[in-house]
Amino acid sequence: MNDISLNRSLTARYVETEGRLGARNYKPLDVVLTRGEGVHVWDVDGNRYLDCLSAYSAVNQGHCHPKILAAMTEQAGKLTLTSRAFRNDQLAPFYEELCALTSSHKVLPMNSGAEAVETALKVARKWGYEVKGVLDGQAEIIVCSENFHGRTVAIVGFSTDPQSRGGFGPFPAGFRTVPFGDADALESAITPNTVAFLVEPIQGEAGVIIPPAGYLKRARDLCTRHNVILILDEIQTGLGRTGKLLAEEHEGIEADLTLIGKALSGGFYPVSAVLSNSQVMDVLHPGEHGSTFGGNPLACAVARAALKVLVEEGMIENAARVGDRLRADLAGIASSKVREVRGRGLMIAIELHADLGGARPVCEALQARGLLAKETHDHTIRIAPPLILTQDQADWIAEQFRAVL
Repeated sequence: MNDISLNRSLTARYVETEGRLGARNYKPLDVVLTRGEGVHVWDVDGNRYLDCLSAYSAVNQGHCHPKILAAMTEQAGKLTLTSRAFRNDQLAPFYEELCALTSSHKVLPMNSGAEAVETALKVARKWGYEVKGVLDGQAEIIVCSENFHGRTVAIVGFSTDPQSRGGFGPFPAGFRTVPFGDADALESAITPNTVAFLVEPIQGEAGVIIPPAGYLKRARDLCTRHNVILILDEIQTGLGRTGKLLAEEHEGIEADLTLIGKALSGGFYPVSAVLSNSQVMDVLHPGEHGSTFGGNPLACAVARAALKVLVEEGMIENAARVGDRLRADLAGIASSKVREVRGRGLMIAIELHADLGGARPVCEALQARGLLAKETHDHTIRIAPPLILTQDQADWIAEQFRAVL
């Protein structure tokens, strides 16, 4: 790939219209994309880029994967939505295949990651009252500082990011916050009213923060000992991103509730799911929770195809292999700007020193060279290309970062 000379005429028109008519709750790079294939996307002016964000890991399988597209097209011509008032012929096979792949007992399908998190919070509280015996209204859920689990009022209420929660209160009670990666703090925070511990195996939005080795294993042991539900939010880390199907596998544990989404549809359709053991999920009864679109036949057909290609095409193993080399190449960049390179699989971050003007100018310079990445928390660049990335493409990514940094 060569340096890109951007033609701003058409791009500028779209950017101006968005700014004039759209809510200003995002600050995207000024690139207007119109087509995608594999690891590449093209803008409206014909420039090609290598996508190093994958829609925040929603496009693990690559843009417009032909087998997922075929499954979606076929199902869209047959039946798209029934609601859960009736059954459909895609839901049961989806349950069966997902449970077999993840060793889960039960599945509750939803649409978005935030809905999966809200579902888990409701299930954990109900389990606490009906099974653990916590007094009504006293259930507590422990969360971690610097967490990111979505944008609902309840979720931002237990965020520690001022930008996420500022101006949106009052918030629901019932949450306690502990430092991420500190098992001693978790143990100290557990009380007889604790019903669940909600945690990301790797904190993505915070800047790909990896906990100390053994942290998740100890958290699992503490939750078991104190009769507390362990909820792992694998919406970003799951489905191959870290070089394992689920990030929990790196420490050989199993959560009581596991939340997946994003790549569950390969970027074609909003699909999420709560994976559970029977004891926890069975507290839900008809009428107590639901979703009009959750588990619809189109979503199930797309998710089945997305899971199938992820496994059959070796994308998970590729993420581990190519990710190790890319991370090593990035860590070898000699630059006074770089504070740290960290990651697992193809979930990588480059953190810059805070006094060097932030990560945004670096992302803009990379865009001009045909690489799309995005800053997070001002000083960190997240690198998460599709899991089909080749070694040559990974080497090219490292070359662009080396040239810019």
